[in-house]
Order: sequence, then C-alpha cells, then structure tokens
Amino acid sequence: MSRRIAPYPSLVQKLAEAYGRLGATGRRLLMAVSGGADSTALLIGTARLCGPLGLSVEVASLDHGLRATAPSEVEQVRQLSSQLGLFFNHRALSVAAGPSLEERAREARYAALEEIRAARGLDFVATAHTASDQAETVLMRLTRGASLAGAAAILERRGTIIRPLLACSRAEVERFLADEGVSFVRDPMNADPLFLRSRIRCAVIPALEQAAGARATHHLAQFAAMAREDAALLDGLADEAFKRLNLGSNRLDGVGVRALAPPIQRRVLARLIREAGGRVDLRTIDRAAAAVRRGKAATLSMGLSLRSAGGVVRCAAAALRTEKKWEHPLLDGWFVHPPSGLRVRLSRSPPSAQGSLYLGVDDTALPLSIRLRRPGDRIGGGQTGRRKLQDVMVDLKIPVEQRDLVPVICDAAGRIVWVVGVWPRSGARRERPPRPESTWFLVAEPISEGASAEWTHSL
Repeated sequence: MSRRIAPYPSLVQKLAEAYGRLGATGRRLLMAVSGGADSTALLIGTARLCGPLGLSVEVASLDHGLRATAPSEVEQVRQLSSQLGLFFNHRALSVAAGPSLEERAREARYAALEEIRAARGLDFVATAHTASDQAETVLMRLTRGASLAGAAAILERRGTIIRPLLACSRAEVERFLADEGVSFVRDPMNADPLFLRSRIRCAVIPALEQAAGARATHHLAQFAAMAREDAALLDGLADEAFKRLNLGSNRLDGVGVRALAPPIQRRVLARLIREAGGRVDLRTIDRAAAAVRRGKAATLSMGLSLRSAGGVVRCAAAALRTEKKWEHPLLDGWFVHPPSGLRVRLSRSPPSAQGSLYLGVDDTALPLSIRLRRPGDRIGGGQTGRRKLQDVMVDLKIPVEQRDLVPVICDAAGRIVWVVGVWPRSGARRERPPRPESTWFLVAEPISEGASAEWTHSL
C-alpha cells in the first residue's frame, strides 16, 4: 500500500493491504455474501475502501436450497447491499441432500459465482475465508495425511478467486461487527457435528487455543502460508527434474529418478502417474517410490502399474490377464486385434502402407491361426537352436505389461511362424525379408493412423 488508512479499524486496514497485495486495487469485484459474520464483515469493510482504492463492487448471494431460512437471509443481504449503494446479484441453486454434500455445494457455489462474474464483466470474486477457516482446513488435511502442498490449504488467490480476509481471525471479524453494530446470520450447519469441519471448529480449535494460546489459529494460518511458498519452490524444482528425465511415452530415466531427493522424487512420480491417467494419493506415491527404490513393480489406480527396470521407470496399463487358450483362425481378410493396435492378414503381396510389418511364408503349412503367447512357447531352430519366447522378449526389453499384447501366428501344426515385431528378425530392426520369389505374405499394420504397437518402438 502506498497510503496508510489509519482512521479505519484493524480489519479494514488488513483488507486494504490484502487488496494491494492481490493486485485488486482499481478493479471490479464481486463480493460473495451469505449473510454470515465473515462475509458481512468483508462486504462492509470493502465498501469503505471503494473510494480510497478505486474499487467497483457488486454483491452476490446464493440460495443453495438446503435451509428454509435461506430466502430470508438472501433478502437481508439484499437490503444491506442497497443501504451501501451496491448492485445485488441473486442466484437460486439446487443442491440435493446426500453424500458429499459440502463438496457438491461448494462446486455449485463457485460455478454460480463464476457465471455471475463473467456475465457482469467483473475482474475477481472475493470470498470471506478467514485465518480461522485456514486453521481448520490445515488441521483437516493433516489428519488425512496431506503433503506439504495440501497443508498450504486455502490459497489467497486462485485464478479469479481472491480471499482478502485470510489475515483476520473469526474473533476479529465478530469484534468488528460488534463495534459497527451490525447483525449477521448464524448458519446452524457450522455447528452440525455431522461435518468434520464443524467438529474441528467447535471442539478442536477451542481446545487448541486453550492449550497453546489464542494465537494458535494465526500460527496455523502462518504455517499454511509458509507451506505454500515451500511447496511452490519444490514444485518448480520437480518440474525441471521431470523435463530433464522425461523419455516420453510415460517413461523416465530410472537412474536419475533414484538420485532425486525424496521431496522432488515424490513430485516427479506424482506427475508421471497423473499424466498416465492415474489417481495420486500418499499411499500411491509411497508404493511408487518403493518400486523405484527396489527396481520392482507397483500396482496403481485406474488399471495402471509403475515398473522400474532396465534403467527406465515407466507407468502404463497393467499386464492383461489374457485367456491363454484363446486362438482364432487367420482366414481371408483382416483380423483386427484392438489391444495390440494391429490388424493381421495373409496376403498375396507385401504391404505398401508405412509402418507395416510383413513376412514371406511360402513354406508354411496352412491354415494359419493367431493367438497370444503361452507359457513354454519356444521359437527358432536350426543352427540358432530353440529359445523361450519369454527370454527373447526380455532380451529385447519389451515391457512386461505389453508382452501379452503381441500377436503370435502359428501354422497348421501349431508351430510358431511369426511373433509380430519380435521374431523372426533380420539384423536388429526388421522382420525377416521374404525371398524374391515369395507369393504369400503375412502382413501386420496399425488399425488406424493413431494406433500403434508400442513394443515395436524400442526394437
């Protein structure tokens, strides 16, 4: 703040400092006002700052449809807005009672506030979260095993949402309203023991302040602010590490990941899992970190697994539990196999499509069949001898979760003729080429332009 607003009460001065810090001076604000103590104090305090800070303020009050008294509370906010000369917005919501009520009501509330803000051409939505709300949120998250980022709790600004009252406690708010002679609504849900926040507000916070002093609430809020700064620093370092170690296709350099300090490693693994489509929580990250440390695998959510092997940490769909006895005749036309991303056929000519694989099979006993690998499968012969298909796949570093996707083509006697993309091979990167006089070809190609056989990428 370039000017000191000395004549104003402490709460108004803290609001002025917050608006300056948040870049809200001279901007258009939507006050979210329920009629409770916190939002009423926010409204009155902000109204006093319209002139000094060049603020343009409107009010929004929402009826969630959960309490019979809500319409009268909205009307009370409307009257107060009128007395202050502020434009009033009202929106009726429909939030049904049931599980996750708090979360669903919160989502509906923020969606409605954003709609009003955008429709009215305003810059920010200001909500009345206080230091007491911050302390309650910190305790709630810590009891659920939150990380440092989770302990940061309520952010002072997120997008168009600002919370300028975070430096004030609920006790300060109520003293301010008492000094102003302003009444406010008391929401019975704030004391309902059905909700964890209410239990912490009514039982835990008072006990903590009695044991540690009245400043305990402020100290918890200060901890959240410092945690937010520390988390932002660690997140930035983790982003740099992720970019440095990223090998593409949800893979990271394993040696580099193991060398990371634990706070950075956890964030890098969390990002890897999120980008692969998995859910992230503390237990998941612990399992992932243990897998990296031991060079093993870990089962994740959403059908994913994390594996650390061959100098690579990768996150992919868990290995399919395929029916080992599954087999299908390879007749005229394409046989489409979606899990592998390929279609296969017997053809009179080699393919012309880019990315196709093919094999000359003039000496092969027909009819052919297609299946997936089975325990004990062996390939090869002659001078090279017969080898286990499993060993060949290991040598080629085909990921475990992809080995049961590889199409296996057998002849009429059940002998393996072709393991697509795996065997037989000429040199290091191509299928065995056909003889010049070949007239029959096995052809495999992607089902569509976007489909691919991932195990062929590293061959």
